[in-house]
Amino acid sequence: MRGGFPGRILSVPALVVGSGAAGLNAALSLARSMGPSSVLLVTEGMNMGTSRNTGSDKQTYYKQATGASSPDSARAMAEDYFACGAMHGDLALTESLGSLRGFFRLVSLGVPFPSDRYGEYTGYRTDHDPHRRATSCGPLTSKKMTEALEAAVRREGVPILDGYRAFRVLTDDHRAAGIVCAAEGEITPDNPAGLVAILAGAVVWATGGPSSVYAASVYPESQTCALGAPLLAGASASNLTESQYGIASVRFRWNLSGSYQQVLPRYVSVGEDGEAREFLPAAFGNEREAVLAQFRKGYEWPFDPSKIHGASRSSEVDIAVFREIQSGRLVFLDFRENPALIAREGLTPAVIGEEAYEYLTKSHACGDTPIRRLRQMNEKAYALYLAHGIDLEREPLEIHVAAQHLNGGLTCDAWYESPTLRGLYPVGECGGVFGIRRPGGSALNSTQVGSARAAEKIAFENRPAPALDDALRTQLDDAAGIAVLFDEGSGASLDEILAQRRAGGLRHDACAAFLRSPDGVKALLRDTAAAIGGFLAERRAKDYRGFRELLIHYDTLVTRLAMLSAIDAYLADGGKSRGSFLVEGTDGIDTAHAGLVLETALTRIGGQIAAENRFVPVRPIPETDNWFETVYNEYDTGARFRTESAAATAEDKTSTTEQA
Repeated sequence: MRGGFPGRILSVPALVVGSGAAGLNAALSLARSMGPSSVLLVTEGMNMGTSRNTGSDKQTYYKQATGASSPDSARAMAEDYFACGAMHGDLALTESLGSLRGFFRLVSLGVPFPSDRYGEYTGYRTDHDPHRRATSCGPLTSKKMTEALEAAVRREGVPILDGYRAFRVLTDDHRAAGIVCAAEGEITPDNPAGLVAILAGAVVWATGGPSSVYAASVYPESQTCALGAPLLAGASASNLTESQYGIASVRFRWNLSGSYQQVLPRYVSVGEDGEAREFLPAAFGNEREAVLAQFRKGYEWPFDPSKIHGASRSSEVDIAVFREIQSGRLVFLDFRENPALIAREGLTPAVIGEEAYEYLTKSHACGDTPIRRLRQMNEKAYALYLAHGIDLEREPLEIHVAAQHLNGGLTCDAWYESPTLRGLYPVGECGGVFGIRRPGGSALNSTQVGSARAAEKIAFENRPAPALDDALRTQLDDAAGIAVLFDEGSGASLDEILAQRRAGGLRHDACAAFLRSPDGVKALLRDTAAAIGGFLAERRAKDYRGFRELLIHYDTLVTRLAMLSAIDAYLADGGKSRGSFLVEGTDGIDTAHAGLVLETALTRIGGQIAAENRFVPVRPIPETDNWFETVYNEYDTGARFRTESAAATAEDKTSTTEQA
């Protein structure tokens, strides 16, 4: 027992929290620059993250084009990132400049990105991508990345704590100073909650997106939410309004983008009477328009309000699916049958359009049914579902519109360090890099770019872990109070805790997902704040699994509060539909906020949590001084690590919302 804290207290110069593509690359980079004994990787579960468990038909990795006939530059790529809106220019540039370094590092580790006989890594066009920058090694690109990175981390001998849930970020003079975790392997008679503290000179936060905030989600059930802890420690967030949504399967969570749409399966819904009906033609008012939109859905998988009643109507597919579900019907993609128009008139350019016909012809995928076309075009996409007990040759696939990615996240500067909590480096999806839109596959690129840059700065500074002083002891004593949630006598069961979380997710989906209701957001914001205020007094778990789920549930509530407060601030400022969501009661697409990043910060005031939101102008893409002699002479001095703080931008509009 140390000053009231019952568990072990460890110390390490560099700590990595999370074992996805970002966390593993951070650990590998740090081990190679600082030595493996200077690094510790902590994970809730090595195989639980999104990187290990998600993908699509051809899961995309986005990078600067490398095709022999595809001229490109980092500046051009940065400009395309920046044009997506509400993204800082220096981040657009670092994401672009680091893309080839990250990609070829993965190639060197054995990730099987395809190349031709001459060594050309060609590419294809993805969503929000004017060039052929996308590449893929199949439906499981990110899984192959994590497997290769984990093998390299283990070869380096990096120590790993597996099965440790981080729930508190420690601070020392406005710097991240470590974490507090709960782990079943740490349980002793004096430490029934299994607490352990780890002090660190730098903390890489690579915990992924806020999956448990939603009910309808493509995130794996094993990956939950861990943004609340750094938010409460003082890390600000950016663009929490911006998530990405799209059509996904229900029974096995998977994105239904790309070839799953381009082979033109039949969309059907089933009511209580068991009768199936094809509903897209009625939703579009025209059978051919429905087929054209369905094909474009492959390229334009994320829901986008600008693709409604315009040149492209692909996002009307999402709305039609959502409306069928809201009416009480189940919705399916049926790969066994063609849409009625194709069944009657055939797979011709006049029926499906020149673009779709050319694509299917070049892909040698003109079979007489969608499933045959899918297997001709992408056998791996079929085999993936078969491996999960779903045979698309024999049964339809239940679908819904689901959350897939948080474009915003914890604020970071051009070295992926939090400007409001120095020493904390949010990388991967939990880093608030992107804005209104992002090119498909850019999330995987960001895992490698952000983690490598964070590791580079951490290694240069090489800060030791802080000494255990009175201020840190006080924080540890306070963190130990979380053990009150574990009560074998009167606690709730695991099923009851998960049911409460799902109920919250359903409310969130109803008002704050891809369709947003200002009144619904305000009501859920009030109720979320009340739930946080009474959490320690009202919640109990009767077993250890339930206790861990309560830790996740609390983090989910704090994250939801931050997200809802950001959405509320955006709507109060006149924000309209944009990116991947529609706002109820508004017309047109928002353009007024495209040059602004919305920052959110949480603070405790007495027993309340105060949410402060402010709009800051985007930083432009830097004009770099790349004269070689200048770079050469400054490199060893650390001058490159000086960067404009994301929190120091002038001319901001601030609104503060206090919630009990």
